[in-house]
Amino acid sequence: MKSKVFFLGFLCCLLLLSACKREELPKATCLKGRLAVKGICMNYVIEVIEGQVDSSQVEMLWKHPMTGKTYTRAFALRSICSFPESIKEGDEFYFSIPALPEDKMCAQCKAYSPVPKKGLSIEICE
Repeated sequence: MKSKVFFLGFLCCLLLLSACKREELPKATCLKGRLAVKGICMNYVIEVIEGQVDSSQVEMLWKHPMTGKTYTRAFALRSICSFPESIKEGDEFYFSIPALPEDKMCAQCKAYSPVPKKGLSIEICE
């Protein structure tokens, strides 16, 4: 008798767990960006070209010290482990800025290429 009660209790728990769906966070609005500078060792500079971004998160005007070219709403890429290799310098793409960026570990060489002081971890929108 005890085993039947245990089994029924276990079955009820399974049914309840399967009925509950993980609450998903609302999808962040995607911004349109351009890979402005594809520097050595993943020292990438991205410009926000469409969408609203907090001006405190980006350099509203950044001048590349080696080329003298200026970029607007620019930031350094911080999520280097997950950035697709298929995106080339000058390519435009859509991305979001996650509230809690995932900290992935990957190898990165230490050669320096100038980037803005402000940087963001981003996720590519599909």
